[in-house]
Amino acid sequence: MFDINNLLRENIKRLVPYSSARDEYHGEARVFLDANENSFGSPLNQPYNRYPDPLQTEVKKRLSGIKGVPVPNIFLGNGSDEAIDVLFRSFCNPGIDNVILVPPTYGMYQVSANINDVEVKNIPLTEDYQLNLDGIAEAIDKNTKLIFICSPNNPTGNSIDRTDIETLLANFEGIVVVDEAYINFSRQKTFIQELTEYANLVVLQTLSKAWGLAGLRIGMAFASEEIIEVMNKVKPPYNINEASQQLALEALQNIERVNDWIKQTLVERDILVLNLKEFEFVLDIYPSDSNFILVKTNNARAIYNFLVAKGIIVRDRSKVELCEGCLRITVGTPTENLLLIKTLQDFNE
Repeated sequence: MFDINNLLRENIKRLVPYSSARDEYHGEARVFLDANENSFGSPLNQPYNRYPDPLQTEVKKRLSGIKGVPVPNIFLGNGSDEAIDVLFRSFCNPGIDNVILVPPTYGMYQVSANINDVEVKNIPLTEDYQLNLDGIAEAIDKNTKLIFICSPNNPTGNSIDRTDIETLLANFEGIVVVDEAYINFSRQKTFIQELTEYANLVVLQTLSKAWGLAGLRIGMAFASEEIIEVMNKVKPPYNINEASQQLALEALQNIERVNDWIKQTLVERDILVLNLKEFEFVLDIYPSDSNFILVKTNNARAIYNFLVAKGIIVRDRSKVELCEGCLRITVGTPTENLLLIKTLQDFNE
């Protein structure tokens, strides 16, 4: 049975969070003389002289309407990376606890674990890039606090079998983090719909991918109210700046435009796959539910270096376990994809 009190670090249970100026009053106010801000304004002629809403209430309201998740179940971070770090700092005792990762996967889980001095147990995916449930079960011990699953997975592009994730949620007494950064491109439905069924579920999403707001650094976590309360307690008080909040509100009014981009991306992905298959140095292209493809080649490093010399940057994943010989290629615009294909026609093995 999941009990958040069995997972929380003792110092986090006792933690009295920083109380910001904007937390200490309720209702409307006209004059702010509480936070030692510059009362005259900012050189940008925007209200950036004032500290932002520490809980990003208006952005969360807009997201609540889009995602169908109540505001108290939403956490916003400075990118999903902040949400990942906050989970480590909230639930993992340095030098004592451990987490389970399923490589190949997103690299920041490992980095954040290392920063927080938390042991990582790596249970590689199977040859077809699915969970090794038996291996995960054997690795779990009394100090295992978090399991991270990226689905659709980065760098492989495929979705993880839903029933396997549900098996972990039903049997693991810690927290299962499902990172859905690429869910907008997937045929699979989001795990957000399962929040009421699994108290130990945290779903990560982002505005960096399909929404095209990577420069604003806004990541989302969806979870039970008690997990979100802990995350808000641990995060810095003003983790999302005012400019990012206002720009996000504006962007979130353009759902139709984003959906059009998603459709175009999927069409371009299929065209890109067909064109890449024509090259003899391409050995395989793995099925993708994302806005990128994993391409197995006979000489990934040489191809990567050739493209860099031509001003085209892809990602060399050839040294990653289970991705030997592979390049990860983001689906670009039609012009960018065509340039990639024409450039590769000049590659000599």
